[in-house]
Order: sequence, then structure tokens, then C-alpha cells
Amino acid sequence: MRRLLGGLFKPRTTRADRLKAITIVSGLPRSGTSLMMQMLEAGGMAILTDGLREADVDNPKGYYEFERVKQLPKGDCAWLELAQGKAVKVIAALLEHLPPDRHYQVIFMRRRMAEILASQKQMLVRRGEDADKVSDEELARLFEKHLRKVEAWLAAQPHVEVLDVDYNAVLADPIPHACRINAFLGGLLDEEAMVAVVDSQLYRNRAE
Repeated sequence: MRRLLGGLFKPRTTRADRLKAITIVSGLPRSGTSLMMQMLEAGGMAILTDGLREADVDNPKGYYEFERVKQLPKGDCAWLELAQGKAVKVIAALLEHLPPDRHYQVIFMRRRMAEILASQKQMLVRRGEDADKVSDEELARLFEKHLRKVEAWLAAQPHVEVLDVDYNAVLADPIPHACRINAFLGGLLDEEAMVAVVDSQLYRNRAE
């Protein structure tokens, strides 16, 4: 795995290879993956989504999910042919099920843990589910443990390149992050259009 934390990205693959790569948008639940999919779509990247999960109050602009992704643990990888040259959402827990015979460009979303927990709780409340079944402290511990496991797996994959993107930083100033994302993906996206879809009005559950 090659990880880009800042500065310019120097790809080891050719532009042609990168155009054939599968772009994976990943992260913990409620970490900003839908926003990233919106940015990529606005920038001109084709996305893989089936629209089955409709927009709601938690994600007013849509979830950008592809239902078959959930079948990765069962060995359903045939749909990856449809994802070549496109972006698709894959939650962090499913990354390890991606077959190693392809090149993946992973945009991994980061967000303050307190905000992830607050957003998750609000979503559960709106769905009528028990938001206090697991304490914030325990859930934070489980999420952190899960992140460490995912990071270790990514670090061991030679066919994966990773760009960490801070959701909070994107909302505060999207311009430099649109530039980084575009560079990571080959430099063909419309950065102004990517910036234009970032809506700070949807920044809820802030951790001050």
C-alpha cells in the first residue's frame, strides 16, 4: 500500500492504469463517505450506485450505495467489472474482502470520533432504534480497534493506494482537499465543481 498524507502524489502506475483502477470511498459509518461520492460525481468521475437506498434526513443528498457491495463476504466480486474506472462506496469493514487481483485507489474518510458517535446516535433515534444499547465509550473503543485492524490490512496490500481525507477539514476549506483528491486520482477532475457541492449547512453534530 502507498499512503498519501499530504503534498504531491507521485503515482507508481501509468495514467492508463489509473483510469482503469477502481476508486473505493471508505471509512467508518457517518464519516463523510456520501459527501466524497458527491464531490467525485460533481468533478466528473463516473460512480457506481443503484439508488436503492433513498435520500433521507440523515443524508439529504443521498447515500450513493451499491447494494451488491454487501455481498463481498459471500464471494460476490463479479460486480467489480462494473466498477472499473468508477468510484464505489465500500464500508471499512468490507475492504478486506476485495480480491487482490485489481488495483484500488482508496479514499479513506476520517472524522472526529465524537461527531461520528453523535451522528450515529441521531440516526438510530430517528429510526426508532435503541441509541443507548452501547455506551459512547464502548462504541468509540470498538471503532478505534476496528480502525487499527483496517489500517493494518491496508498497509499490507501492494495493490492498494490510499489517500486519507479529513471530513472536518474538507468542510472548513474544501479547495486544497479537492486539489489533493484530484491529484491522487490522476488530475482529470473538475476541482471547482467538487468544491461547489460541499455544503456546510449539512455539517451537523459538530464537536467543538
